[in-house]
Amino acid sequence: MLSNSTLFFITLCLSRVPVTFFFWMAGIYGVFHFAEIVQEMVTVGLPWPVLFAAGTIFCQLAGSALIVFNPAGYGWIGSGMLIVFTLLTIPLGHAFWAFSEPRRTEEFHIALEHITVVGGLIMSALFAGYRR
Repeated sequence: MLSNSTLFFITLCLSRVPVTFFFWMAGIYGVFHFAEIVQEMVTVGLPWPVLFAAGTIFCQLAGSALIVFNPAGYGWIGSGMLIVFTLLTIPLGHAFWAFSEPRRTEEFHIALEHITVVGGLIMSALFAGYRR
């Protein structure tokens, strides 16, 4: 029979994959559809769209990898990367205050979802140093 601490540790390790799932999928998609990601950067008015597209994909994949594999307890760095990235996407890509209805409400809901994801990433950062 597994102890409570062992079950907690296993659950903690397994939870890292779904917490980062969106970022893994978006990063992998970006690798294979790079021109589309560059166009997204152009659409939101970012300078150097190729650089920002590459940085976005790097942040999504590297941040996720740091969380999932948590090398030497440094998963918190990946959490921090994805927290900053996710919060920046609200004013850059989902500025609900700049739209009229019904788009304002749609973008507001996306912003709320982003804040929820940040909550999960904060928890992953806090637990990154947990050892059995």
